[in-house]
Amino acid sequence: MLAKPTGISTKRLNQVHQYLEELVCTGRVPGASILVAGNGVPIEARSFGNMSLQSDSQQVQPDTIFLVASVTKPVTVAATMLLVERGKLLLDDPIHSIIPEFVNKGKEAITVRHLMTHTSGLPDMLPENTQLREQHAPLKEFVRRICDLELDFPPGTNIQYQSCGIAILGEIVERITGSSLPEFLRSEFFSPLGMHNTSLGIGDLQTDRVAHVNVGQEMQQVDWEWNKSYWRNFGAPWGGMFSTVNDMFRFCQTFMNGGEFDGTRVLSLATTIAMTSDQTTVMPNIPTEIKSGRVWGLGWRLQPTSDWSAFGDLVSPGSFGHYGATGTVVWADPFSRVVCILFTTQPSASAEGILGRCSNMVAASVI
Repeated sequence: MLAKPTGISTKRLNQVHQYLEELVCTGRVPGASILVAGNGVPIEARSFGNMSLQSDSQQVQPDTIFLVASVTKPVTVAATMLLVERGKLLLDDPIHSIIPEFVNKGKEAITVRHLMTHTSGLPDMLPENTQLREQHAPLKEFVRRICDLELDFPPGTNIQYQSCGIAILGEIVERITGSSLPEFLRSEFFSPLGMHNTSLGIGDLQTDRVAHVNVGQEMQQVDWEWNKSYWRNFGAPWGGMFSTVNDMFRFCQTFMNGGEFDGTRVLSLATTIAMTSDQTTVMPNIPTEIKSGRVWGLGWRLQPTSDWSAFGDLVSPGSFGHYGATGTVVWADPFSRVVCILFTTQPSASAEGILGRCSNMVAASVI
């Protein structure tokens, strides 16, 4: 039997590999891994650079584990959507019906859908985020304080990226299921999909295979940054997942396949359609000039996007994905049937246009 064609030019894709090699050689990116797939067929992952800036650091490998930061968010949303599938939750249920203390200061009208689409009015982070991390505060303390926050705008009237809302979704999953979010994700997604190198919080993963985020000299002196034990074990629903490019391909391809991967179904077709469909353009109280360039599904960011550069310029309208502050991006293009997973250890990779340039070269490799 002939192998299924990927529809990708390996010659063109090599341009991405050469670019990443150049970034490593010039010191702009310490380490990176990339996996591209076409028509559901992954092309062998390529890795570049070292796992840290230490002189004796090991080279990045295809199975190197990265802190993926906000790429965690659609995974937490998918967990919440399982509760919708099972009749435990409605998208337009008010949050206070599940978390009674989430009711003051105008939050009574916030729904599950608002949290999944970044339209709740909650800020991205708590004002005291840094202080809490300095104190090694537990996740429950973050949730408690989020429940007491004032809103930046009435729910459903604006789009503002908010990690606080994803924290509340994680709390919802735990209250309804009685399971911790890391365990729920493991049993419902990671184990069934064969994502054996993925965990919310570092968990039982081998720490010597985890790449270090290039946090800079100043941040290396604190004990709460991305590479330290506190944050690695924190398990932030909005940004604490560890994974490999191979594992994350399985998760993203599941959405391209309508909820299943390699014969194992973890989500319904209806859920994958809802999560990857435009949820914000139809919201009547959001100004057109805002929602036209910030299109969200449920947990997934959709193209077109005017304020994120990580997807590049060439992915098709309706493509979905997410990027992370540690220098990571994933996207899937339903039109070209391409999935791109790119993990780096350089937090400024998005701001510097590195992720976007790589995304453009991947999109241009389709033949």
